[in-house]
Amino acid sequence: MNFTNMFRGLFLGMVLIPKIAITQVDFNKTPEDNSIDSTEKFQEYFFEALKQKGIENYDRAVVSLLKCVELDDTEAAVYFELGKSYIQLKNFGAAENSLKLAIDKNPNNEWYLNKLYGVYEQIDDYDNALKIIKLLIKYHPDYEENLANLYAKHDKSRQALKVLDDMDNKYGYSKSRDYLRNKIYNAKGDDQGRIENLKRRIDLNPQDEQNYLVLIYRYSEQNNKKEAFKTAQKLLKNIPSSILVHLALYKFYLEDNDTEKAINSMSIVLKSVKVKPEAKNRVLNDFIKFTQDHPEYENRLLEITTEISADSSLKSTSEMAQYHLQAGNKTEALSLFKTSLKSNPNDFKSIKNVVLIQIDLEMFVEAIEFSSKMLERYPNQPILYLANGVANNYMQLYQEAVNALEIGIDYVVDNKMMEIDFYKQLSLSHKYLNNIRQSQSFLKKAEILLNGQ
Repeated sequence: MNFTNMFRGLFLGMVLIPKIAITQVDFNKTPEDNSIDSTEKFQEYFFEALKQKGIENYDRAVVSLLKCVELDDTEAAVYFELGKSYIQLKNFGAAENSLKLAIDKNPNNEWYLNKLYGVYEQIDDYDNALKIIKLLIKYHPDYEENLANLYAKHDKSRQALKVLDDMDNKYGYSKSRDYLRNKIYNAKGDDQGRIENLKRRIDLNPQDEQNYLVLIYRYSEQNNKKEAFKTAQKLLKNIPSSILVHLALYKFYLEDNDTEKAINSMSIVLKSVKVKPEAKNRVLNDFIKFTQDHPEYENRLLEITTEISADSSLKSTSEMAQYHLQAGNKTEALSLFKTSLKSNPNDFKSIKNVVLIQIDLEMFVEAIEFSSKMLERYPNQPILYLANGVANNYMQLYQEAVNALEIGIDYVVDNKMMEIDFYKQLSLSHKYLNNIRQSQSFLKKAEILLNGQ
């Protein structure tokens, strides 16, 4: 059962206790009447049973409840509590008998029937479970889904699908029923049945976008590209405002070499706020791959990615930046790498790209500030010291350059080209500091490494 029914069951348990107490006490009886002692004992045993059940001493709860039965065997609630305790003790035969007695005394109690249905499910008694669930359906529509589950569990797929169809017609579609429906189709390998169901849904409601999308996905699963494409085109015709259809259309257009339509669909997806970042990433990567094979469309990609560069939700912002960098659009690449760092501040690859682009664009003040800030976080990264030294040299801050370069070169390991760059920059710094001997010494070290000596 669902949570709503569970809570309703809990409420019933709460109201049963005062009912027992009140119905068992007659205040017109005289003090000498022995029934008072019997009533008090009944209440004492019943509340003791509830206490023991509360601390999970179900065997002791059973003992107390059986004493209640000895005193008064007419109370349905006692048998209901007995049934629940027996269930916890895995004594399903005793639980079944107790719950049947509860139902005999109160035949129209939904919760007694529901608990007995649970017992039959536990012991896999299909026939009795089916009888009880059919009685329960009159109380709440949720039980119809239980019936469908019961049919499916016992390989009665035709009956299960019939119940699901009836529920869909009465209440509309639901995720839980669709999950069960697909589980049945999967178990039977009935792909055609699944397809036909989706086609019926589209015919009944041609404005429901989701059914088209699911049908496209199912056709694609079967590698039936022709029908998938036809379904996507039908969706676009019936719902021209659909955004999600372009997630499928651009692939079909690319395969048909209909480039303009493909680019248009990719552009719609990338610019839409409705499309999840993960899906945008896939489209963007496909777009980049496409332009690698068709470089004549690089400018179109640059235009579109420039428009969407502010979308910080894209995981591939750094990939977009990398593409712009490769295309020579360094200013846009720098902006995108900075955007990427806002959502992923520990991406050192982006950090390195930022400072190198800053130097390449002769943004030396910004490079000094950025590298100094990053060195506080990454004090053992030689590339940051090198970038800082280069920028300081360009700004004619030669001593500051020497300070950074002398620290950074100690962190260079197995990177001959970087070590050469350090020596060249140190040579330059010392030259302008008029330390000619040191300048020549560092230049000689660079030449030795460069010549492989």
